[in-house]
Amino acid sequence: MGNEQVEQAGHGWQVDGRCTNCDVARQLAPGLIGEAGGRSVVLRQPRDATETGRLHAAAHACPTRSVRPPGGRLDAARDPFPLPLDDTVRLCGHNSPHTAGANSYLLHRPDGTSMMVDTPRWSPALATRYEALGRVTDVLLTHRDHAAHGRRYADRFHARLWIHEGDLDAAPDADRVLRGTEPAEVADGVLALPFPGHTRGSVLYLADDRYCFSGDSFYWSRTTADLEVADSVTWFSVRELAASLTRAAGRLRFEWLLPGHGDRRRLPHEEMTARLRQLAVRTGELRPRSVDFGAVRW
Repeated sequence: MGNEQVEQAGHGWQVDGRCTNCDVARQLAPGLIGEAGGRSVVLRQPRDATETGRLHAAAHACPTRSVRPPGGRLDAARDPFPLPLDDTVRLCGHNSPHTAGANSYLLHRPDGTSMMVDTPRWSPALATRYEALGRVTDVLLTHRDHAAHGRRYADRFHARLWIHEGDLDAAPDADRVLRGTEPAEVADGVLALPFPGHTRGSVLYLADDRYCFSGDSFYWSRTTADLEVADSVTWFSVRELAASLTRAAGRLRFEWLLPGHGDRRRLPHEEMTARLRQLAVRTGELRPRSVDFGAVRW
């Protein structure tokens, strides 16, 4: 089905043909934006101010600026980012086409500082907005696919840039290089857990026994209503990913799953642990396959 053949609701909000089907808009405006013909489409027009706000969030996060309001021009005054998910974590929005549209986050610390996990699109104005919420001490890269803009944000914030040695060629000027597979302390309450699989140098960042920033290692799927791995987009080794999950299952304690791609989810930590163990078993049964972006179960 060509882009011009995808029907959308009404003549107000639309998703244009630049959409790359990254799922970001569908995460932010569920029920209003869905998937058809290998791209996002507007399912229906908003019915109230709350729904209109969700569409504005989707528009300001979309990496290709494909979500368009009536009249076609985005209203900067309706930009909700960085968007609080709770009192500790904010979603940065303004996803970058240079990170395949990955989500990024601000993690606020008790001393008033913040850490950035992966990066939004680069913009001095956005950097000013993020650092106004607290001095950013560290930029934590989960893996090579999300390394774009890391150095620019770290330099702007006078922050340390982190990456694992397995993906070091994507950020060779990193200030802190993680090694091996053992956990490493980033700061009080924040751990880096090397997690090879999606890439050789993939890393989870864990904070306060509440938050897991999983990069592209695993995510919450709306389709299956469960934790999933994107085995059809595994660049290094699905067997290594299964091994990483097996090592971590039962050891990790968190409530919030905050991935780079795929949906976010908050569950009691006991349920997260049980689902992670089940995911490790399922992933261990997978076999390597050709890369197929269209096979991801969002």
